[in-house]
Amino acid sequence: MRQALSWMLPHGSSTFVGDIDWLYYMILIITGIAFVLVQVVLVWFLFKYRAKPGRKAVYVHGSNRAEIVWTSVTAIVVVMIGVLSAPAWGHIKGRESPPKDAMPLALLAKQFEWHITYPGADGKLGTSDDYTIRSQLHVPVNKPVVVNMQSEDVIHSFFIPSFRIKQDAVPGMHIRVWFQPTEVGTFELGCAELCGLGHYRMRAVVTVHSQEDYDRWAAEQSRAVAQR
Repeated sequence: MRQALSWMLPHGSSTFVGDIDWLYYMILIITGIAFVLVQVVLVWFLFKYRAKPGRKAVYVHGSNRAEIVWTSVTAIVVVMIGVLSAPAWGHIKGRESPPKDAMPLALLAKQFEWHITYPGADGKLGTSDDYTIRSQLHVPVNKPVVVNMQSEDVIHSFFIPSFRIKQDAVPGMHIRVWFQPTEVGTFELGCAELCGLGHYRMRAVVTVHSQEDYDRWAAEQSRAVAQR
């Protein structure tokens, strides 16, 4: 089923793909079945209760039994989806979910740019060898990355479709989001929250390197900072 529907989502390139895609298709199938059933009943009602010569309109208050049944079924389905989603939510969004060895990055979102700060040779943020690059996110493959986000002005939303990760950046708050890419390549980071007239151009390039290439790239950035 997942392969049959794979055209509906961009190619997945992070460890979150399995959990997110399964939940997405599960919800899609459930809501799709509900949609089809409702449309079938609607068409049936149109024919069954259509106007006929000699038939008078009759006011029907409703059925308490029917209301209890559809409300109960809906509640059960919603609770079931919540229970099945809980493990993925805890793994991706949990307070302690980022791995201890995750590479730290800092991100400042502002109209209409992403400013990403990388740790220098010491591997720590907040020191003198940090460097900031606008609208370019560089990470190594198969390495967990934790991004500490802030927004300077309005709500923005950090969204990398191929990584199946989305997290709002809210003014006045420090919010973490983490991911682990699984493929080398270039991907798109976009803002998924309407943030102003320039919202459409708030994009960035995500480059996933091999570990060797990332180390080489980071060393070049560190040398440039040292020469300033």
